[in-house]
Amino acid sequence: MLRFGFNRLALVTAITGFAAVSLGAQPSAQPSAQPSAQPSAQDDKTARGKYLAEEVAKCQDCHTPKMESGNFIKSQWMKGAAIAVIPAAPVPGWRPAAPDITPAGALWKRWGDDGMVSFLETGKSPRGGKAGLPMPLYNLKREDAEAIVAFLKSLQ
Repeated sequence: MLRFGFNRLALVTAITGFAAVSLGAQPSAQPSAQPSAQPSAQDDKTARGKYLAEEVAKCQDCHTPKMESGNFIKSQWMKGAAIAVIPAAPVPGWRPAAPDITPAGALWKRWGDDGMVSFLETGKSPRGGKAGLPMPLYNLKREDAEAIVAFLKSLQ
């Protein structure tokens, strides 16, 4: 290994300064961009809910319509869609469509935030019924259910 008689950081700083002067830029003692504000706890909760809904549960697979190409229609994210699969034999309670699970949807308007959280915790609607197939029965921890609801509330 070669050893040089100078600090690598000093070399990088010198080269950067030289490049800035060569390009006509004025070196600045202070960075031009201000550091962004720390994310709030609500932002963290919403991000966790997004991860749980989209990456773990894959809610969009049933609740978001797709184009003929198979790509999601992003402007209709989680706004309900026809179920793309049907069972080979009739299955009692099988639903042909997944509902709109955004705050604009009828389901949210009937159940509210608490009903949505409760459904994800217990697998039962506010009236005590369970969702029709192919919706899986979820029994999430309250904090995970609340995170998913926070994410869904962020959708317009």
